[in-house]
Amino acid sequence: MRWIGCLMLLVLAACGCQPDRPNPASASSNSITQAQPRLPTVTLWVGSAELITEVARSPVQLQTGMMFRQSMEENEAMLFVFPYPHQASFYMRNTSIPLSCAYLDAEGTILEIHDLHPFNETPVESTATNIRFVVETRQGWFERHQIQPGAVFRTSQGSLPEVLLRRP
Repeated sequence: MRWIGCLMLLVLAACGCQPDRPNPASASSNSITQAQPRLPTVTLWVGSAELITEVARSPVQLQTGMMFRQSMEENEAMLFVFPYPHQASFYMRNTSIPLSCAYLDAEGTILEIHDLHPFNETPVESTATNIRFVVETRQGWFERHQIQPGAVFRTSQGSLPEVLLRRP
């Protein structure tokens, strides 16, 4: 009987040692109960379209995103800046505003665009595994502005990596 207990401990210890890299925004958002304050903004351009964009960087900002927000203007967005490239996955827990999201690589190039539906907690996973930024807008914004995969986001101070990935 004692050997079964030892075997169980070894199995549990081995399970805890998996080299799986967590998604930076995948920590539990169950404890988030209100909208976050407005975040610092940057003006982004893609093609000739302009977006006033809140920038989410910290784990709490990334996890909270647009949760509990009641409105979003046509040319407002939220930009998620991740610490490393990964396969992104977004869902709409506690989010009532219909959104579209663009999954971008480290250069700011749109790789994929997806619609996200209010309160739908089914993850919308990127096909690409090198997502470094995600831009959320009002649903249909990319279509209304004829923005498609391959377009590149930029700022007035330079490219997304020059401005957002600089070392302090």
